[in-house]
Amino acid sequence: MNIAFNVQKLLLSNNNYIAYSKINSKTQNELPGIIFFSGFNSNMQGTKARNLTEYCQNNNYNFIKFDYLGHGLSSGIFHECTIGIWLENCLSIIDNLTTDKHIFIGSSMGGWLALLASILRPEKVAGIICIAAAPDFTENLIWNTLSLEEKNKLQTQGIIKLSSNYCEGEYEISLKLIEEAREHLILNKPLDIKCPIYLLHGMADKDVPYNFSLDLVNSISSQDITVKLVKDAGHGMSTKVNLYLLYNTINELITKITNK
Repeated sequence: MNIAFNVQKLLLSNNNYIAYSKINSKTQNELPGIIFFSGFNSNMQGTKARNLTEYCQNNNYNFIKFDYLGHGLSSGIFHECTIGIWLENCLSIIDNLTTDKHIFIGSSMGGWLALLASILRPEKVAGIICIAAAPDFTENLIWNTLSLEEKNKLQTQGIIKLSSNYCEGEYEISLKLIEEAREHLILNKPLDIKCPIYLLHGMADKDVPYNFSLDLVNSISSQDITVKLVKDAGHGMSTKVNLYLLYNTINELITKITNK
């Protein structure tokens, strides 16, 4: 697949910029557009982002994808960023590039950010699709799994390097990321989200257990939540079968929204 897309820059007040790509439909403007929120240490040139670009082009859907600060083509330094900064990036995209309701599609950390953004911008969300959502991963999957030695090193040096089954090589985790993220934890607390929600998760996910999605069902106020579990899928959920599941879920959600 070789889908070309134009990269633009959304300038921020602090001289940073968010790199983004936008598809404007000429025939489907009555339907909600789609915004893709990528995962931790991922970007808009990843497999799901590229395939969603092709899908939206083929179906004439309005579509936006972007890179958080410290990711991909955006400015910023990765280890200096926080969940709060990346959430502000999401809100900047929503506030500056949209005028109506969109479907928020979030992958891994992007699922967490999409849910947070929907709470802060309820007038801009028509529905949400989370793919292997990783809410609170900084606390439950990083901090709580560190050894005492690693915690001491992080608190002393401010940064440590970790490896992942999902990300190639090592990535940097800052104490600032862990501590600031505690202001945005959402599991085990009521979430005032009223729109239709789909939670897709692989039961073979070794990075983010699928019970994270099940826990979200109990936290979110919406009564219109559908969970789709794929027994043999890992965290990436980027195989052809998994992508078809995503496309079918988008079609299902759009049908639900437009038939209300």
